[in-house]
Amino acid sequence: MRRSSLPERGTMASIPDDYHDLFEKETLAHISTLRPDGSPHVTPVWVDYDPEADRVLVNTERGRRKEKNVQGDPRVGLSMTDPDDPYRMLSVTGEVAEITTEGARTHIDELAHRYMGVDEYPNPIETERVILSIRPDHVSEMQG
Repeated sequence: MRRSSLPERGTMASIPDDYHDLFEKETLAHISTLRPDGSPHVTPVWVDYDPEADRVLVNTERGRRKEKNVQGDPRVGLSMTDPDDPYRMLSVTGEVAEITTEGARTHIDELAHRYMGVDEYPNPIETERVILSIRPDHVSEMQG
């Protein structure tokens, strides 16, 4: 079964309730951003979701390619596959509505706990952590 949510102009799509569980387990997403020359940059990321704001969250380090790219062009695409069912997927296209450092260090520790089972993000942080808050404009889902 394949469903897609296409919002009317001026409205945004929402992450379906029956896909919120993807943000509670070790689901890897691939995020696509646009380089200054317009070519795509795709990288795997840990992913999270803020249900109150209906925003997909990606935590990265200031100065990384994806953070630089969204500073120039906020349009992004994300694709994720359920780690327990490779035929269940969610795809989101939208825009980075906010880039913030507020709570980013705590957030990366929370993600490290979910993805690695550790209390603190183990990799050195060279600059500072930032959260990319993505507004979903189009959501596609598929179940096998």
